[in-house]
Amino acid sequence: MELNWDKVNGLIPVIIQDARTLRVLMLGYMNEEALGQTQQSGLITFYSRTQQKLWTKGETSGNSLHVQDIHYDCDGDTLLITALNDGPTCHLGRESCFPESPKNNPFIKKLETVIDESFKTKSPNSYTYNLYVEGIKEMAKKVTEEAGEVAISAVTHDGRVKEESADLIYHLLVMLRKMDVSFSEVIDVLEARATK
Repeated sequence: MELNWDKVNGLIPVIIQDARTLRVLMLGYMNEEALGQTQQSGLITFYSRTQQKLWTKGETSGNSLHVQDIHYDCDGDTLLITALNDGPTCHLGRESCFPESPKNNPFIKKLETVIDESFKTKSPNSYTYNLYVEGIKEMAKKVTEEAGEVAISAVTHDGRVKEESADLIYHLLVMLRKMDVSFSEVIDVLEARATK
């Protein structure tokens, strides 16, 4: 699609979104030169309206934004760029300039829904439901067992560390859902620690 630079007086608003979590990180503006430099370097470059010059995110802070994908809106006058960041995006040291913006872990969220449904359907053939019935102590034992298997796999280099890690995460999610804790709440704790 051709961008309509004339419609917006040569500047296009650009929404930056975390490629992993889909969280909105910031809003900036680009002119044609900034977009060209962004596409060429892979690092997001904006046009500063106050200083009337190009600036590449992270050039002073070191917290660059690495382009993953560029999307155009239906009118060709706004961009959405998914990116990976090297550190906090916000000048206040936060991950996002929108501190309350939602984030998404699509597969984890979907898996949590499947776990919750397994709890509700009470099928005796469901491994997840049987874990639910066994209770927190048994779930905690499974988490400990799976953590041990991850550690052994890592030390022995048996080529199963991804599979064992998946087992650990699954059992951890089951235990968390039994306790009515969502994975996003765990992420919130990690983010809070990272900003200290």
